[in-house]
Amino acid sequence: MEPFEQSALELTAMLDRKQISVVEVMQATLARIDAVNGSVNAIVSLRDHDSLMAEAAKADAAPRRGPLHGVPMAIKDLADAKGLPTSMGSPIHAGQIATSDALMVARLRAAGAIIIGKTNTPEFGLGSHTFNPVHGVTRNPYDLSRSAGGSSGGAAVALSTRMLALADGSDMMGSLRNPAAWNNIYGLRPSWGLVPSSTSGDSFLHQLSTLGPMARSPCDIAALLEVQAGSDPRVPHGRCESGFMPDLDVDLTGKRIGWLGDWGGAYPMEPGILELCQDALHTLSDLGAEVEELAPPFEAAQLWESWTQLRSWSLLSDEVALYDDLETRKALKPAMIWEIEHGLSLSALQVHAASVIRSEWFRKAASMFAVYDALILPSAQVWPFPADWIHPEQVNGVATDTYHRWMEVVIPVSLIGLPALNIPVGFGSGGLPMGLQIFGARGSDKALLEMGQAWHRATNWPNARPPDMGFV
Repeated sequence: MEPFEQSALELTAMLDRKQISVVEVMQATLARIDAVNGSVNAIVSLRDHDSLMAEAAKADAAPRRGPLHGVPMAIKDLADAKGLPTSMGSPIHAGQIATSDALMVARLRAAGAIIIGKTNTPEFGLGSHTFNPVHGVTRNPYDLSRSAGGSSGGAAVALSTRMLALADGSDMMGSLRNPAAWNNIYGLRPSWGLVPSSTSGDSFLHQLSTLGPMARSPCDIAALLEVQAGSDPRVPHGRCESGFMPDLDVDLTGKRIGWLGDWGGAYPMEPGILELCQDALHTLSDLGAEVEELAPPFEAAQLWESWTQLRSWSLLSDEVALYDDLETRKALKPAMIWEIEHGLSLSALQVHAASVIRSEWFRKAASMFAVYDALILPSAQVWPFPADWIHPEQVNGVATDTYHRWMEVVIPVSLIGLPALNIPVGFGSGGLPMGLQIFGARGSDKALLEMGQAWHRATNWPNARPPDMGFV
């Protein structure tokens, strides 16, 4: 079996036993990228082959640095990796070379990973569709005319097509879940604070976005999370949980899982999504879980009001300087301008009121997790749409009033910083993949991975139906 077909844990075990060299892994990785990436455009800013091969040879000659020693990784193009451009998909930042590593990237390097380039993302990570004026569109390997999702779309496609064994991502509004669902892989949005994001700027007020791992199995997710997670003394609100490895094999007998469906009709779904997800519930029941359909636990309109205000307030704080400069404003995508202007319209009392709603939902969710081990929603409301769209303008006949309304199903998790794991649940009649987001109380990350691993043993969707790129 080729190295790129191995799981990350299989690959690291082979490297540790000297069954394969880092040079051989790098050769196979670059050959795979050469063969695949031209069709999907998932990996960008790839380092030159000679320098990567030289780094691989050095890794072979050096003592094992850590659990990812010799594993090629590409970083989502929102995070700094020293020596590589951080474009964020924006012409404003195109060509700017990072002079240091972001905290998470530094942890990957310390664990022995070899950073080969970046993965594509929407401009500033906005919108769950990976396209931008710097690197172009990333395409879905199950149908090249379709979107790969986002904002971790490049990472998801690189995993699905076996260009990478592990990938980092980030998630504010489904960006680790939606592209995982649309590419038949796993993506974990960790409990907020488990993976610290930044050691600069504000680190107290904004709790909507988080970094996290993506992979083709929950065990590989856990292996990467072990490296990414852990508090940093410079970052407040950190969580110190560890021990996500090695054993995720548990019996689901007696686990209580609540199915929230379309939130009582509040979240329109394209035909076939709910039916496919409901079929997946039968598999969970067969594994011993007790699955119960639940009524909506909170008013969807209130969640949306809180989310849109707190999200705009957060994005405003990050990017208002680009808006204030009339020249850079011209280069901002309309979605960013909408977010900033919405944020500027908010009063302090409106922001406070939005956070009160968030607090009420957190308390309600906590009461539910006193009864249920996990809750489940679909990971997306639409199937992968045409890649030349900016965003869907309607969902099953219901018009979308913002650029991101079609992803409303992810905000119950994002709004209160809960952990959520996308599990692939199969394919619709059009041959496109979909997923479920299983979520739990803060700190239940390992429990979700255990449920995901039981699901993976029973279904193994990423390996049962990999994308056919026409040359395998």
